Amino acid sequence: MTTSDQSQSQRQPTHEEGVKTIAPLIKGIKFAMMTFTTEAGHLHSQPMTTQEQEFDGDVWFIGSKESDLVHSLSKKPQVNLAYAESGKGYVSLYGDAELIEDAAKLDELWSDFYKAYFPQGKTDPNIQLIKVAAKGAHYWESDGKLKGLFHMAKAAVTGGQPNHGDSESVKL
Repeated sequence: MTTSDQSQSQRQPTHEEGVKTIAPLIKGIKFAMMTFTTEAGHLHSQPMTTQEQEFDGDVWFIGSKESDLVHSLSKKPQVNLAYAESGKGYVSLYGDAELIEDAAKLDELWSDFYKAYFPQGKTDPNIQLIKVAAKGAHYWESDGKLKGLFHMAKAAVTGGQPNHGDSESVKL
């Protein structure tokens, strides 16, 4: 292997390349498990509805100003988002959360689904926008259920290890 080949294989992907890798893996997955550090210093995870926007390195959520999540994020903004979809793969995305007040962005993200949580609608004073600026991610891209079962069966017969798909880390 030449020096130029080695530098090519060790090259870190750019932010844009990382986004292009992660975007299709989380597209269409409605819920993410957000892990954050509570004010008492404990790790806590809760499901959050991911907004239907094209991933550009930021992920948006709508939360409640009265929640433990929002209180904790104001002091410790580091979070992890876990996405999973059977047959598609898994993504663990980490970054910093920011609490945002932006009426135009709320208009863009709002759906009637949120009326169940915020009865006053978009004017509810308890609404808090949360933007997670991704810094990196680790993903496992699955070959799908059928192919995965085939690889497991083949490994069981041959005594080898099953191929579970690709697993990589990317910086964003």
